[in-house]
Amino acid sequence: MNMSEVQIGQLVTVKVRTGVYIGEVVELYAPRLVVKVLAVIKHPEQGDLHHPYEPDVPLFHERRALAYTEKTTVLPKDIEHYEGEIPDYKESLHQAAQQELQKLEKLHRWTAKSIENLQQLMKSY
Repeated sequence: MNMSEVQIGQLVTVKVRTGVYIGEVVELYAPRLVVKVLAVIKHPEQGDLHHPYEPDVPLFHERRALAYTEKTTVLPKDIEHYEGEIPDYKESLHQAAQQELQKLEKLHRWTAKSIENLQQLMKSY
C-alpha cells in the first residue's frame, strides 16, 4: 500500500521483522504509520535474522510476538488491507506459536532423516 491509501482506523495485516499481525492504523506519521496490534498471524522466528537456521552464532535471539495493543511503526509497503473477523489475541498468539513449533519440528525430522540417509551413503562412498 502507499500512504495515500491508508486511513486511521483501517484494519491491516502488518509484517514486523519475521512476524505477521492484524492491527489497526492509529496514526499517520509520514513516511511511517503507527499500527496497534490486535492479533497474531505468524509468530516471529527465533535466532539471528542474518544467519537463518544457524545455531552457532554469538547471539541467538529470542523473539517474542508483539503484545496485544502494542503500537509499532511500519512503512506502508509492509501492510495490506484486512477484512474479516479479528481473532482473540491470546488464541491467535497460541495458534501462531504452535504453527511455528510444528514447522520447526518438521524441519528437525527432515534434518534427522537427511543425516541418517547421508550416513548410509557415506558407507558406500
